[in-house]
Amino acid sequence: MGSSAAGGGVLIGSSVAGPRRPCVAGRIVYADCVPYSHIGVKGSAAQQALAEALAALSVEFDLPDGFGPDVLAEVETVIAGHTLPEPDLTALPFITIDPPGSLDLDQAMYLERKGSGYVVHYAIADVPSFVPAGGALDTETRRRGQTFYTPGNRIPLHPVPLSEGAASLFANNPRSAFVWEIELAADGSQLSARVRRATVRSIAKLGYAEAQDMLDAGTAPADYAGTLELLREIGTKRIGLERARGGASLNVPAQEVEFVDGRYVLQFRPALPLEDWNAQISLLTGMAAAQVMLEGKVGILRTMPAPDDGAVAAYRMQTVALGKPWEEGMEYGAYLRTLDTSDPRQLALMHAAATLFRGAGYTPFNGEVPEEVVQAAVAAPYAHATAPLRRLVDRFVLAICAALCSGSEAPDWAVQALDGLPEIMSASNQLASKVDKAAIDTVEAALLSHRVGTEFDAVVLAGPRQNGHTTKAGAARSTIQIADPAVTGYCEGALEPGTVVRVKLVTADIARRTIQFVPAAPRKDGS
Repeated sequence: MGSSAAGGGVLIGSSVAGPRRPCVAGRIVYADCVPYSHIGVKGSAAQQALAEALAALSVEFDLPDGFGPDVLAEVETVIAGHTLPEPDLTALPFITIDPPGSLDLDQAMYLERKGSGYVVHYAIADVPSFVPAGGALDTETRRRGQTFYTPGNRIPLHPVPLSEGAASLFANNPRSAFVWEIELAADGSQLSARVRRATVRSIAKLGYAEAQDMLDAGTAPADYAGTLELLREIGTKRIGLERARGGASLNVPAQEVEFVDGRYVLQFRPALPLEDWNAQISLLTGMAAAQVMLEGKVGILRTMPAPDDGAVAAYRMQTVALGKPWEEGMEYGAYLRTLDTSDPRQLALMHAAATLFRGAGYTPFNGEVPEEVVQAAVAAPYAHATAPLRRLVDRFVLAICAALCSGSEAPDWAVQALDGLPEIMSASNQLASKVDKAAIDTVEAALLSHRVGTEFDAVVLAGPRQNGHTTKAGAARSTIQIADPAVTGYCEGALEPGTVVRVKLVTADIARRTIQFVPAAPRKDGS
């Protein structure tokens, strides 16, 4: 499944890397995965102003509302005529591991040993076979680009009969899939990779906590106990390889807003180890897809430059201000792994680290390998290939990779789309980011709504922007951060970056998504 770093307070489903439901289920955001909303709204809060403001986001940002009759008719026809491909791999005991309640199941896995190494069998929903090129659904999915998430709501990329039905890898139902077979050495490094269409059958739909509990207690059924054990083993080794190559990830706990005793409160659930291991399988597959396309000299990569000096300097200042200095000489990925997100200040630093993950984009190529092929947070070439139900570009990557692995030419419909995909995905990601930021601002206003008039100690993160003029409408204001709740906001005045100041909250408007601070009046004792 990035985060909008605009507020240090709450991360809502954006991925430093891509759409929403990070490579895993929304708790761990890796370089470019797809996200789920990280904030849920419990029933008690749903009756309050926060839920109303969040619900209004879909209208305000003109998010898609349903699908046209031509799209639904096409989907119905395609599903009725769909046939399962050869080979039949239903004897392999695939399982899915997703957030509780998820129905759009993109991935299923079966892991096995091979000599001193391993084989990763990773099935990805066969979306291309359900989307006729140039048809009504193809057109509509290009308009959307991805599934959009707001707290408590989702606007799917594909109609529900497809995304939560015929194409979803439900347990006990034969399904068409792109099946990756990736061989690993004893240390977890990749030896080979191929992908082909096949028929698979998942034997179990597991939630993260359920799978973690089974693994810890040794109570998993024999049919898939081995896969869970190897997920831990392979995942741990892949994390070690990520560290060795300088990769970085954002590990953010699940967060839920609740309305208790007239106040909004934020509850946290730290990510489980299994979520990290699961994410590593998606990362492995994205790296394998990039390698296949680079060798075939056709495809589309997810690329991102290393963080620039300015972003690094600003983030270092913030780490000092929040009491967890990033030491010189330490890679930023290594630093992020030291953060304890159960600490509000360090959670804020994890969120703010999204500023180091900027500039991600898509790089298409056909005939010649581009000069820039690395996704800096992954620290390797990488492609989006594991979430076709929720992200448009994955559909094209899968079709191209399967063709190349079979020795065939990449399909014309996929190659012809390559040059237009970066613009489509950029526009979609920008819209998703705007929605994310609005949701963050809304939640932060809710968290502070009962504390108007309260004074806080704050760290000044940045002074006023130097735009050459100051007007009453655009009076100088500085960016500050308070620690509890860990929220970033604006304070009137030209304040010195890196200093600690006393501020007073004067506005926390949920409907307008605004919070505003002013310098607190000096105390009588002069402090």
